Amino acid sequence: MPHPTPRRFNKLLIANRGEIALRIIRACRQLGIKTVAVYSSADKQSGHLTLADETVCIGPAPAKESYLNIAAILAAADLTQVDAIHPGYGFLSENADFAEQVIQSGFHFIGPKADTIRLMGDKVSAIAAMKAAGVPTVPGSDGLLDHDEARTKQIAAEIGYPLIIKATAGGGGKGMRIVEDEAQLLATITLTRREAEAAFGNSGVYLEKYLTRPRHIEVQVVCDQQGNCLSLGERDCSLQRAQQKVIEAAPAPGLTPEQRQQIGQSCIKACQAIGYLGVGTLEFLYQDGEFYFMEMNTRIQVEHTITEMVTGVDLLALQLTIAQGEPLELSEAQVTPKGHAIECRINAEHPRTFTPSPGQITQLQVPGGLGVRWESHLTHGYDIPPYYDAMIAKLITWGDDRTQAIARMRTALDELIISGIDTNVPLLKALLADPKVQQGETSIHYLEDTFLPGK
Repeated sequence: MPHPTPRRFNKLLIANRGEIALRIIRACRQLGIKTVAVYSSADKQSGHLTLADETVCIGPAPAKESYLNIAAILAAADLTQVDAIHPGYGFLSENADFAEQVIQSGFHFIGPKADTIRLMGDKVSAIAAMKAAGVPTVPGSDGLLDHDEARTKQIAAEIGYPLIIKATAGGGGKGMRIVEDEAQLLATITLTRREAEAAFGNSGVYLEKYLTRPRHIEVQVVCDQQGNCLSLGERDCSLQRAQQKVIEAAPAPGLTPEQRQQIGQSCIKACQAIGYLGVGTLEFLYQDGEFYFMEMNTRIQVEHTITEMVTGVDLLALQLTIAQGEPLELSEAQVTPKGHAIECRINAEHPRTFTPSPGQITQLQVPGGLGVRWESHLTHGYDIPPYYDAMIAKLITWGDDRTQAIARMRTALDELIISGIDTNVPLLKALLADPKVQQGETSIHYLEDTFLPGK
């Protein structure tokens, strides 16, 4: 197959909002690509709009009428005559139908092919693809459960309790329920099916062994149009609440060089097997020295920043140059991680009850100093709308080792002032003062078991 001829994008539309839109604008400006920022009526104050070359309002505040409105986004792209559309993360970033419509409308989609998004977006087909590629997976039902109750009970008994029921179309911590014993099994499956149908329009569910104390470790990959794939190392995302990441670290503490090499090569082979294109992340549960594939995110991740900090690789710029048809010029030997990086997600929410806290920013003081990075669209006086995700900023620190990175993060959190709303900063400070967190000895259940009220 002939290699694609590289083409340069002159103008790109960003089908997203907030800090990721700002991050994409910065990468485009470095590459000489003009940008179009779309926004809802609720986001007209957003700081990133002042840095885009053009802006287009695509609808009212509700996401379904703006950031999830494919027709409005494509109309804006046509109006502004862009070459490509970048979906960012969230919203339409892993919507295969959107990717298809972007291509059919004559624009370039910054991401993998629609068929790949569809394959990896369905949990059952994704697990099957990874197993075929030799990637370790969690013991499970090897496909969707049917309505044969006796067969379901037999599958569950063979896997062994406790189990977790997962919606095949689920994501973001939704569509999952734990089953402790057979007495709960059938009723919980029925409930999960109903919830999955309501949330995703797909009632398919499957079973997996429930790991009691795993860590969440993910591997960053990047693949070009010439078939070259590269692993850029791993991140530990074990500090979570309601399956939503709170603090991430790179590299993951406690892994041996042999383990890093093995899981990285496994991910490269899997990406080549499915013909992956662009940046992506394979997510694993890790327990007792073993990795178990969970899912693949076919987009840029929120926590891509910490991989950039330890590798020196600009992932957004790399994503764009690959989309233009340029080959990877990096080798594995050139991306040996240096030091450690930590990312804290700053959310507009109460630090104990997690009640969302929209409102006006009356004071904003951003931390700085050596090894400190701030990613946010916030400005003084900005009104945080109540319609979208609670994350309003990301604070990242780098150090020669994990201890230094955490020390810098604790200092940066002390310097950070966001007045007028509640934030989760007090929780982040408490977590980073915890000895087990400092040592990287936490499972995905640690935050909820140790820090939430009533625990």
